[in-house]
Amino acid sequence: MLHLDHTTVAGGAEFALLRMMQAGAPWRPCIMLAPTDEEGLGVYEALPPEIPCRVVGVRQPAGVSWGGISLQVLAGARLVMQAIATRMHRSFREADVVDANTARAAAYGAIAARFSRVPFVVHVRDMTERDALGRTGHFLMRRVILPRADGIISDTHPPLDSARPYVKPEALMSVIPSASGIRVRDTPPMRTEGTLRIGMLARIDPWKGQGVLLDAFAEACADVDACLEFAGAAPFGHEDFLAELKGRAVELGVADRVIFHGHVADVDTLIEEWDIAVQASTRPEPLGQNVLQYLAAGRAVVVADEGGPTEWVHDEVNGLLFPARDARGLAEVLRRLAASPELRERLGSAAAATPGLLDDAEVAEAHATFYHEVIEAVRRRVTRGRRTRETVYDEVARRIATVTNAPGRA
Repeated sequence: MLHLDHTTVAGGAEFALLRMMQAGAPWRPCIMLAPTDEEGLGVYEALPPEIPCRVVGVRQPAGVSWGGISLQVLAGARLVMQAIATRMHRSFREADVVDANTARAAAYGAIAARFSRVPFVVHVRDMTERDALGRTGHFLMRRVILPRADGIISDTHPPLDSARPYVKPEALMSVIPSASGIRVRDTPPMRTEGTLRIGMLARIDPWKGQGVLLDAFAEACADVDACLEFAGAAPFGHEDFLAELKGRAVELGVADRVIFHGHVADVDTLIEEWDIAVQASTRPEPLGQNVLQYLAAGRAVVVADEGGPTEWVHDEVNGLLFPARDARGLAEVLRRLAASPELRERLGSAAAATPGLLDDAEVAEAHATFYHEVIEAVRRRVTRGRRTRETVYDEVARRIATVTNAPGRA
């Protein structure tokens, strides 16, 4: 298995792949990365020592899908150079399957895999929409990546449905949750006293909804002993947005009750200390590993009412929904939860019992099953194609022989 990733920055896709490797993936993996400006392997420094990690090709800068023409041309050239470097590497030539972990890796991976028989698997981690992928990313996903894919994996059904119009009919598609670090454990009981702790685990990014949650918290908890906690770094040039959030907290008069933790290594312990855990993305999200982590931790979970999270969180059953992008709607939900420890306790207990939550080893097993299915499907397709060509050749040979042996022919 050759796994492609274009970055070493700690993100959801990178943690998902790392966790599968740490869980003992039931295949022989090799990780191939594009060079970065950072020293070392970043998040992949934690790979088990027996797993090779290759750095190949040229750097793939962030944000190119939203840049100008000159930046797009440069990014296109870098994609082609990276595809050539990937295709020529020994790890690619020896791979039984090439698995693209991110959209950028899928772009150069699809070019590298073109005109080869190596099965190509893509992780779809966003909706196939321009708002989610950017102008260039949307074009590449529709015209380059999905048409070449032999297998597609996503956390939930909405991303697969959005990708389906661009996928070849014989490609296999599967919903497999990301490896989210879920552990089978006794969840701590909800607290009924002390400061109410409301949290969000997500990288600092405008579309992740920190702004929506901040406004909702200020409205709902003005007279409540509560604090708001954001766990997540601000990668990909979003330091300015982090500064905006801090400034907004000052404007709202809640700065002394808002905590920005930055990157948190031990997310399990932090989430278990929260009373309410929120997902508030401002565009439909395929899922977000944070939702699975919230559920497994047995917290009172609140999510926007669109996208993949609604496949896992059912309103009034194991969590609460609020109208996406609606700070006032979110404030109403927070106000209700803040006033009712009994509701938080009921929802938290149901969250921990949500069907389908898998630990990392189980996620890896599900991936292994899918990889085998893709390999077999490609093998059958190649065999059918070979037999079809042989049948055509035989028919041509028979007709030539008939004409050659006809009366009056030399």
